[in-house]
Amino acid sequence: MNFFLETNNLLLIGIAVSSGLLLLWPFIQQSRGGKALSTAQVIQMMNHQNGIVVDIRPLATYQNGHVADSRNLPSADLPTKGASLPKGRPIILACDRGQTAFGAAAKLRKMGFDQVFVMQGGINAWAQAGLPLSTKR
Repeated sequence: MNFFLETNNLLLIGIAVSSGLLLLWPFIQQSRGGKALSTAQVIQMMNHQNGIVVDIRPLATYQNGHVADSRNLPSADLPTKGASLPKGRPIILACDRGQTAFGAAAKLRKMGFDQVFVMQGGINAWAQAGLPLSTKR
């Protein structure tokens, strides 16, 4: 029992617990928000399952570059405007790095959307994969 009371050991235990939580964090996010898709999977879903990419970034950021034919619906507007999205089609959420989209996916799931996905790595991953970004409105 003295092992847990020594200052150095408490520090090591804290580091071990923190490391474990950091390793589990991606799984926790996916379970609450939805499955993460790679850019290749996003393209497949768009082409074969009529998936819709919804860009949740602010309008100014969206206009700087977005996936062609995507819709802009800022995350803050999801509770009021999310109902305008079709429930029968897969919805793929995109943000800058793929982190904040998990929270938005959880909101859409609470609103009754079953097919909600997150673009892994967000628009940054899309651009790094050499895929085109549109600046059309």
